[in-house]
Amino acid sequence: MSEQNAGTDMSPKTERFEARAENSEVLREGEKATSGTSNSEIGGSRDLGDARMVQIGEKAETRRRAVARAVLRCRRETIILLREGTLPKGNALETARIAGIMAAKNTPGILPLCHPLALTAAKLDFDLGEDTVEITAVVETVGRTGVEMEALTAAAVAGLTIYDMAKSVDRWMEITSVALEEKEGGRSGHWHRPLGPDEKTGGQRSL
Repeated sequence: MSEQNAGTDMSPKTERFEARAENSEVLREGEKATSGTSNSEIGGSRDLGDARMVQIGEKAETRRRAVARAVLRCRRETIILLREGTLPKGNALETARIAGIMAAKNTPGILPLCHPLALTAAKLDFDLGEDTVEITAVVETVGRTGVEMEALTAAAVAGLTIYDMAKSVDRWMEITSVALEEKEGGRSGHWHRPLGPDEKTGGQRSL
């Protein structure tokens, strides 16, 4: 090592060691900062990163229903192919319908903290505009927890299925939103997503 670099240069091993030491200091400071934090302030976890399923054993079984929506934007030519069911991979809407139902049933296998639920109903509908596909998923059960995640997963997977089946003819597609629109059941009761400012009628969206 030259005299010029003797006092300043560090080997890669030294740099990695100092980076680890610095990270350890940051972690220790974080532990101090959260040592007095209550469980409610960190989402019910005893420690940061301590994930667990919510205890629902004491909840009453009620009828629960959730409605979710996803929007896929595409070229107008793609809408024509979707209407006719003539994409190279076949009928994308019917395939997406089955994929969405399967996704709703298998949501706990995708999202690790979701409870396995016996669904009583799951359906998907598609509203084709000039350059959009609006996907609506409705999922129902009778149980101790809601089916919001099942409905959201169904809508998202249905959109992804359409994307997969149409990507060979339309690389410009995008799924612009996935949102919960309505839920029923449980202690929180009946909830609707309020209408956006760009919608003409007042009140709440009816699905």
